[in-house]
Amino acid sequence: MSEFENEGFFQSNYYDNQSYGYDPNAEAQFGQEPQFGQFNYNQGGYAGGSAYGVAADQSMYTGSILTPSPIAVQEKHDTGTDHYEDEPPLMEELGINFDHIVQKTLAVLNPMKSADHSIMQDTDLAGPLVFCMAFGATLLLSGKLHFGYIYGIGLVGCLAMYCLLNLMSLNGVTSGIIISVLGYCLLPMVFLSFLSAVLTLTGIFGLVLVSLTVLWCSISASKLFVSALAMDSQQLLVAYPCALVYGVFALLTVF
Repeated sequence: MSEFENEGFFQSNYYDNQSYGYDPNAEAQFGQEPQFGQFNYNQGGYAGGSAYGVAADQSMYTGSILTPSPIAVQEKHDTGTDHYEDEPPLMEELGINFDHIVQKTLAVLNPMKSADHSIMQDTDLAGPLVFCMAFGATLLLSGKLHFGYIYGIGLVGCLAMYCLLNLMSLNGVTSGIIISVLGYCLLPMVFLSFLSAVLTLTGIFGLVLVSLTVLWCSISASKLFVSALAMDSQQLLVAYPCALVYGVFALLTVF
């Protein structure tokens, strides 16, 4: 031992208390035994010492690196990071508004009632997707697997109406409004395809029923387009191309 002491390896001033962050006053300051070399997460150094030139800051962690201080817990509580009361509902984040879906559906079922301009600006696609799936499902009752035709005709019809209404409207139109309106107004065609499973639509009665359904769809679609795009006194001009689109869907239902 004397040999090592002569070499200076175990001299008291070689490893002093301050070089490794040992603070004898930590017990009096923080109410517990002083720890040797405790890491301070807030300052990136060791608490209780000044070996790295960092002051002891116990605002984040005190005593042990696994025990958060009351100050840090209060700051997290104030910022609201551990609460979800202010989070919006899931349906709102997905862009699905059931109130607008119901209002648009009622506007289609009653073509003589004027539609609200505000709800038409909500270009949701939940309703059109449901009605397209329902139309294809009711055609399955007659043994017709026409899902590909429905989506194909719907895509061509939306593109045609988009080009036409952009020429007719002064403010222009978005593709979301086109898809939403044409999809919602497909609801009467769902009723027709359901009746085709129990009735024959190739006679005079079927011809009248199909004509009324196409007229119903076209009037509802033109009313919604006029309301959404502020196209006053142009409903008849918009109803004609809509009747052509829904007439193709009617042919799928009859034949």
